[in-house]
Amino acid sequence: MSALLDVRDLVKTFGIGEAETRVLRGLTLHLERGEMAALLGPSGSGKSTLLTILGTLMKPTSGQYRMLERDLIAADDRALTEFRNAHIGFVFQFHNLLPDFTALENVIFPTAVREGRETPQARTRGRALLTRMGLADRIDFPATKLSGGQKQRVAVARALMNSPELVLADEPTGNLDRVSAMQVMDLIAQINREEGTTFLISTHDEKIAALCQRQIVVGDGVVTG
Repeated sequence: MSALLDVRDLVKTFGIGEAETRVLRGLTLHLERGEMAALLGPSGSGKSTLLTILGTLMKPTSGQYRMLERDLIAADDRALTEFRNAHIGFVFQFHNLLPDFTALENVIFPTAVREGRETPQARTRGRALLTRMGLADRIDFPATKLSGGQKQRVAVARALMNSPELVLADEPTGNLDRVSAMQVMDLIAQINREEGTTFLISTHDEKIAALCQRQIVVGDGVVTG
């Protein structure tokens, strides 16, 4: 494996003056290509803030962030949007599917945004991803007619649509029953093994964390283990 990203001395402060809250306090983290890592820590430890910064959705107050040898602190908003669409996928606790779209339309949405339209190639890849997720019979179902576990598998497929090097997952099994959670994690592990996609998975579930190759513990705004 080789380096995918490095963050050094990340600080993130919200508010000013007496209302100032420092969420990240000089956090340093290194991820290798192909890792499947769990991000652990109590509520308020800074995990979600870290994921938001790693996803280029928010800039830190200070510190360094390099991914794929790009300086993402110095990049402007347009460059960050292009980088994010090409190289980073997201899976959220609340799947955030578009309710009026079918499973396939949700999956190909990131590519449609990038290309400005739906393409036959995107539809072919979207169908292949949904089939891999065990949803071949749900491809044209509206998102509203899918179960919770099915919606989250659609969300995983959507995160993989543009073949990102990194997928950030924020409590991806938090709203699922144990069987559905294990199905989602099995799919993530399979993608990690077969395609070398790097996953960073925030979770409070020790059983989910145990399925990952590495556990990264965050406490009081820094990596503690």
